[in-house]
Amino acid sequence: MRIGFGYDIHPLKIGRDLILGGVRIDSERGLEGHSDADVVVHAVIDALLGASGQGDIGVHFPDNEIEWKDISSLILLSHIYKIIDKKRYKISNIDITIVLEKPKILYYYPDMKKNIARILKIDIDQINIKATTNEGIGVIGKGEGIAAFCVALLEEYI
Repeated sequence: MRIGFGYDIHPLKIGRDLILGGVRIDSERGLEGHSDADVVVHAVIDALLGASGQGDIGVHFPDNEIEWKDISSLILLSHIYKIIDKKRYKISNIDITIVLEKPKILYYYPDMKKNIARILKIDIDQINIKATTNEGIGVIGKGEGIAAFCVALLEEYI
């Protein structure tokens, strides 16, 4: 068994869609980044890459390559799934924490889980998503950005 940890943070910006877990969230501002800036999926990607010993998201999808500009992070996740599958790892579980002040996202969890599970070919029960605020502290607490943390457990299969 191998454990990986992922983290991502992006600033909020007017004029961008807010995408979390591949779901468009009703919000006045979205996350700024080279791709769709989906911090949830980016954290999952880094956790899976960490657990499988395959570097990080920037190694696989450099932000200076036009190929990845404005791309859905779910497409990036599908590339990572192929890498870990080729390395003969199966996903035991994924635990995600999203840190943001607003909007409230509880009702979006089922769709986020469906998106991630579909790409990773796992059951939605193998994914846990939760959110918390930063209690008004720092850039997240001031509503200037959103972050996500993820832990993934992989098992080698024969």
